[in-house]
Amino acid sequence: MKYEYTRVTPEIITELAIIVGRDNVSTSESDIQGYSHDEAPLAQSHIPQVVVRPTDTASISRLLVFASERRIPVTPRGAGTGLSGGCTPICNGIVLSMERMNHILRIDKDNFVATVEAGVTLSELQNQVESQGLCYPLYPGEMTATIGGNIATNAGGMNAVKYGVTRHHVLGLEAVLPSGEIIKSGGEFVKCSTGYDLTQLIIGSEGTLAVVSSVMLKLTTRPAKREVALIPFTNLQGAIDAVPQILRLKMVPVGIEFMEKSIIHIVEKHLGKELPYHDHEAFLMIIMEAELESQIYDYFSSVDQICKQHGAIDIMIPGSKRAMRELLDAREKFYPAIRGFAPVQLVDIVVPRSEIARFIARIKKISKEHNIPVIAYGHAGDGNVHLHPVCVDMSKEEWLKKLPPLLKDIYSAGVSFGGAISGEHGIGCDKKPYLAIQMNAAYLNILKAVKRAFDPRNILNPGKIFDL
Repeated sequence: MKYEYTRVTPEIITELAIIVGRDNVSTSESDIQGYSHDEAPLAQSHIPQVVVRPTDTASISRLLVFASERRIPVTPRGAGTGLSGGCTPICNGIVLSMERMNHILRIDKDNFVATVEAGVTLSELQNQVESQGLCYPLYPGEMTATIGGNIATNAGGMNAVKYGVTRHHVLGLEAVLPSGEIIKSGGEFVKCSTGYDLTQLIIGSEGTLAVVSSVMLKLTTRPAKREVALIPFTNLQGAIDAVPQILRLKMVPVGIEFMEKSIIHIVEKHLGKELPYHDHEAFLMIIMEAELESQIYDYFSSVDQICKQHGAIDIMIPGSKRAMRELLDAREKFYPAIRGFAPVQLVDIVVPRSEIARFIARIKKISKEHNIPVIAYGHAGDGNVHLHPVCVDMSKEEWLKKLPPLLKDIYSAGVSFGGAISGEHGIGCDKKPYLAIQMNAAYLNILKAVKRAFDPRNILNPGKIFDL
């Protein structure tokens, strides 16, 4: 089914200015260009016809009523830090930027809840709640990302082993439907068995079902001590084989990362300095929190014993906040380092964590078959594997031509291991061609029926996840 949309005219822009205020509407070419893409490495730019920056929920409601009546596509957008083309306006029309809805409305210390507008950045949220002695523990890797954007993709990150992903911390939300109706779901309570859970349905829907305007987030307290261990191994299989035993220990780590030598060397070049044990084949990085330093060191002693049974060479614990920060900073620089190394694509498949080593062995075979190098690293504790096909020893044009068959084989391999084609970045428009590898027609038809129920005129972020 194809939808025809109304082009934004000067008359429509005048009406938008009446709805949200003239200062909240922009058609300046130099301004709107920045809203044409996100951080996906190969996503195409699509320039919106107008950018609207509402300041309250009522304005969003009026805007969506107007857009629905006129059949104008609306693309919700946070900070544009996404990695799947999810906030790019591929049908042009209106970009609805949430950047001015950036207020922390309430921090309830008694109920451990923060109520925030969707445009609040992760860094601002963490600064504010930590000043109150509390913590929002998720760390998807980009502190300038907005809470609304994290909700759109159900963002995860390095802390997911202990703290889960975004959906585990959302107690409720306020959202505006494409019809302009405002709904509120959930609340400042920790359990509910009252009808369908629209909160969880909207989380991860990539702005295709509703525009989230505010969110109630579950907070916690952070243990007093944090430390990181870097563990070099003779091979990746040994590193991955150690993970289930590590997770069976009584204490739960914040995160367990894995990486191979190739990414370490790229990051060293990017940072201009050597990392410890940089010539070993594979590594685990384990992040641990506890109330006492002695508890962390006792834990790492047990981890050391397990890892050495699987080919670990040593265990390195930085021992100072600065050294720990440098180690974590190196891990956080993986993606920008690879982007600076060569033209690259990004895949974030998730597989059962016990299958990571076998899955990567399959990927290496696929890589050789297509003659395209693929760099691998990721979250060993939750099975989320980041793969980067890179363009070396061939022209970019040839690489782009060979890339789709490679990606198809990679996604098929992930699904064959019991996985899914996206662990934390979402589908957007980048992975849309491959969704049917994981989902059969019956499943896709249900998703499309949900979309039509929320958005019968298909105005909200059209063309993302799947086509109607």
